[in-house]
Amino acid sequence: MKVDVLLGLQWGDEGKGKVVDVLTPRYDAVARFQGGPNAGHTLEFEDKKYVLRSIPSGIFQHGQINIIGNGVVLDPVLFKQEAEELEKSGVDLRSILKISKKVHLITPTHRLLDAANEKAKGGKKIGTTGKGIGPTYTDKISRNGLRLGDVFHNFKEKYSVLRQRHLGQLEALGATPENLDELEEKWMDAIEYIKGFGIVDSEFLINSLLAEGKSVLCEGAQGTLLDIDFGSYPFVTSSNTISAGACSGLGVAPNKIGEVFGIFKAYCTRVGSGPFPTELFDETGKRIRDLGHEYGAVTGRERRCGWIDLVALRYAIMLNGVTQLIMMKSDVLDDFDEIKACVAYKINGVETNQFPFSIEEDIEPVYVTLPGWKTDMTKMQSEEEFPQNFKNYIDFLEKELATPITIVSIGPDRKQTIVRGRKS
Repeated sequence: MKVDVLLGLQWGDEGKGKVVDVLTPRYDAVARFQGGPNAGHTLEFEDKKYVLRSIPSGIFQHGQINIIGNGVVLDPVLFKQEAEELEKSGVDLRSILKISKKVHLITPTHRLLDAANEKAKGGKKIGTTGKGIGPTYTDKISRNGLRLGDVFHNFKEKYSVLRQRHLGQLEALGATPENLDELEEKWMDAIEYIKGFGIVDSEFLINSLLAEGKSVLCEGAQGTLLDIDFGSYPFVTSSNTISAGACSGLGVAPNKIGEVFGIFKAYCTRVGSGPFPTELFDETGKRIRDLGHEYGAVTGRERRCGWIDLVALRYAIMLNGVTQLIMMKSDVLDDFDEIKACVAYKINGVETNQFPFSIEEDIEPVYVTLPGWKTDMTKMQSEEEFPQNFKNYIDFLEKELATPITIVSIGPDRKQTIVRGRKS
């Protein structure tokens, strides 16, 4: 058996949580492979709404194993809050959730460092969520990190060494830690809570499942254009969000990757700082934001909105080896007279189809304009009901991206999902 990978192709917020939930019945296990609690995966069904930060989005289906892989960074306090809320809603989390011993832990001082580093950048700040993700990955790469498995191996001493290191860094940044004792007390309490879950060597668990003929879906966080290597650096996240990140984030060999599901919105959004070539600063951008309820699931921050960027999408498809595309939030554009799509960039007057080294430079998007479908699609049950102009939009995108669109989302609920090629 091979693992299938599901990830975002834009700047995050594409709707990965909903699709993982929809696809989970096909799989025996769901495994999250990177990122931290800055990512909010929103799921809606049975008139309820859930926002997951660190826990995989496969927990609501039929008892599949859900795994938090080694590539994830975990905040024990936020994890405890999230898990307790799910348990209150009736999810038997302890029986289905496994956590890798090798996940790196976000400490209270990581969060303080995140805030201090952003403040020190002044007008050039990245726009992080302040959850401590960047400093935690920094410690991981510099070989100073603290892993979940360390709670069973001389933990207090290891924590004390890291704490002192961070206090020195905070002092150098001119930051004074406040309420640290109180924060640490909550953090240590959360560590004890986590010990009640299955803490495992997840790389062995996943490969054993594959050897037994079981199927695994790998869930990514953020989006391709936030990848630490290939995104709009330095306005990126601190991990590899592309499909290769599933290999290092779960301990899966490259030849074990099967399908790669790439998720994108019918338009484009971005949260925080950084370049955004197709961003709309007019009433159209505001209209997309309002109709799409484009506000961060975790932070509540207003998302920047713009037309779909096919230059960036082609780049993301190439990097990830995408085999199937999934288009989200098509319904947000239901009432537009015209839909625009960026098919190329003009940089210093020269047209290009390639995503450039830096998109901070002056980029002029080259647009194609297509007629809107002017139809409410939110209650449709099959693709046969799609209006012709929407079918034309899909055909246009498939031709431009040279990849099939196999699933179309027409609303936030799991039922508002059309699998193409399936007759009603």
